[in-house]
Amino acid sequence: MAEHLFLKFPDDDEGFLTKLKSKIVNRKTLSEIGENMGIREVLNYNQARAINLSTVEGNAFEAIIGAIYLDGGFEKAKQAINNYVFRKYLDFNKLLTEEIDFKSKLFIWCQKKKLHLEFIVISETHENGIWHYEVKVLINNNEFGFGKGLSKKVAEQIAAKETLQLLGEI
Repeated sequence: MAEHLFLKFPDDDEGFLTKLKSKIVNRKTLSEIGENMGIREVLNYNQARAINLSTVEGNAFEAIIGAIYLDGGFEKAKQAINNYVFRKYLDFNKLLTEEIDFKSKLFIWCQKKKLHLEFIVISETHENGIWHYEVKVLINNNEFGFGKGLSKKVAEQIAAKETLQLLGEI
């Protein structure tokens, strides 16, 4: 992915390329690609279980790319992504106009400043069939934002947003 973006956008800086890469390889985009490819139609899963089919489609898409890599090697996987996925299922213009999520924005900010970023799960509880997560952000072992949510991802986004607010970045 990084090589493709570097060649496609040779005049753009590392920050731009990192933001775009994170938009492409995030769960939402991978799930959309899996959905658009029709992966759901060939998945076998227990329909009685409550699962997020979108996430499963994204995971299955990643598994397909991994299988191509294991079977044919790096160059074959790269060809499949470049010649099939990018051309048919990835809208770079749409990705360029979408705002990046708070967690990715915080990762990029820390990367630029060469700071160590960690998301620590403080608590993970299960009550009445519902999970609750509490997460805190550490930057160079200093505590910053805190977040609560019904998934780790939501709690991390809230903690990242609070951290960016504390840092004056939003």
